Amino acid sequence: MHERWNRRAFLASGGRAAGALALGGAVARCSTLSTPAAALQTPPFRISLAEWSLHRALQAGELNHLDFARVASADYGIESVEYVNSFFKDKAEDRAYLADMNRRAADLGVYQHLIMCDGEGRLGDPDEKARVQAVENHYKWVAAARTLGCATIRVNAASDGTPEQQAALAADGLRRLTEHAAQADINVVVENHGGLSSSGAWLSDVMRRVDHPRCGTLPDFGNFNMGNGQVYDRYLGVTELMRHAKAVSAKTHDFDEAGNETEKDYRRLMKIVTDAGYHSWVGIEYEGTRLSEREGIAATLRLLQKVMAEMAAR
Repeated sequence: MHERWNRRAFLASGGRAAGALALGGAVARCSTLSTPAAALQTPPFRISLAEWSLHRALQAGELNHLDFARVASADYGIESVEYVNSFFKDKAEDRAYLADMNRRAADLGVYQHLIMCDGEGRLGDPDEKARVQAVENHYKWVAAARTLGCATIRVNAASDGTPEQQAALAADGLRRLTEHAAQADINVVVENHGGLSSSGAWLSDVMRRVDHPRCGTLPDFGNFNMGNGQVYDRYLGVTELMRHAKAVSAKTHDFDEAGNETEKDYRRLMKIVTDAGYHSWVGIEYEGTRLSEREGIAATLRLLQKVMAEMAAR
């Protein structure tokens, strides 16, 4: 009973109090900050950890999915996690397994924020039967998210046809799924994830077509490659997608000697995020190869905390 109340209370309050405590723990552990932790009681944003940051360790069997929340909390002081469904693909309806995830997270004081869902079909499939099947394939993840106390599932908006046709098809699938998810108090968000979805203008149009308060975006700082040599402007794309954002992915690949991301201006990006009125979870998603996964997560955390402290000082 306490576990369920705790998670629902978090969602009901918008995560404000729990988020402040979570970041207080993370900030207190970081000796690089010049701003006292007390100054961050109301942080500009909150930091979570995306499971994909450890995908190589998980795929190699070096890390068990059930231990992910422990790694986030014990190794980094991060108290919110973002799961990837491929790492527990056959467990979506396994009540005992989900209960174990809940127990482990509750014991650590870790909030299970969202589930990133892949491999369940195209929500914008031109074939209506296939599109409806893709929508229904996601139902089990909506149920799992509710069981885990998550606020959100992240999906994709893949389709075929002209940009106009794909927008209409993706909006249809997303609307159907969102109407189902809304009954469970779960959000459905779309990430810029290649193809047309990496166009901030196109995905924003899809959001306008869906026109549902439970449907939004998950702007990823790194996923603006549209294919065929087309790359969408990163800063324009994040600006456009933040109008509908319910989650944010802090994608990183490499860092310079000062600890800054070599391809992305994080101060500019985080200003876009917070100027949009977003002060919720920003998920670390390290995808680089020069640093190990563990080192890359730590470097991303230091960068986000440094930007946070600078924002708080201003």
